[in-house]
Amino acid sequence: MSLQPERFSKTTMPKEQIKPRMSDEAVEAKTGKTWSRWFKHLDAAGAKKMTHQEIVAHLRDKHDVRPWWTQMVAVTYEQARGLRDVHEKPGGFEISVSRTVAAPLSKAYKAWTDEKTRKKWLPSNVTIRTATMNKSLRLNWEDGKTIVATAFLAKADGKTQVVAQHNKLPDAKAAARMKKFWAEALDGLKELIE
Repeated sequence: MSLQPERFSKTTMPKEQIKPRMSDEAVEAKTGKTWSRWFKHLDAAGAKKMTHQEIVAHLRDKHDVRPWWTQMVAVTYEQARGLRDVHEKPGGFEISVSRTVAAPLSKAYKAWTDEKTRKKWLPSNVTIRTATMNKSLRLNWEDGKTIVATAFLAKADGKTQVVAQHNKLPDAKAAARMKKFWAEALDGLKELIE
């Protein structure tokens, strides 16, 4: 599905307040240009009127930018030019929160799948859609509209990284609210199982 930039909300911060997630040095090392050079180039190429997919294709086809970096440059440009909010995706807003817990992978996973344990740290009603043992979960959120994808990664010393990604959020306010919610919930999970 091709989305025109004007279909994204336009409540972004002024462009001078947008701070790219990658440094000028990193983006230049991987793409050949700094952020300001990319922004000037994309402005001159008419990217303000392009869809996200068209910007990505331009970066790939005209500048041989590799796939991950085409997305990074395109999204950062769209945010800087007010075409897309932070955390905004074509299907809504998406946030991600991660914690490393001092507990084995199986214990962290069980804290999500065992309803009685989950209720101790997650004060919400969720339904498990799909599960891959000790690896990932997809949950229907209690609003019936949004989805939570959870990933588990074993770390050294018996620790586990847990990532909660909440998708299809309706707006920037909901994204900010859920980012805070998941930070607190994962802190509660950490406290419970460590």
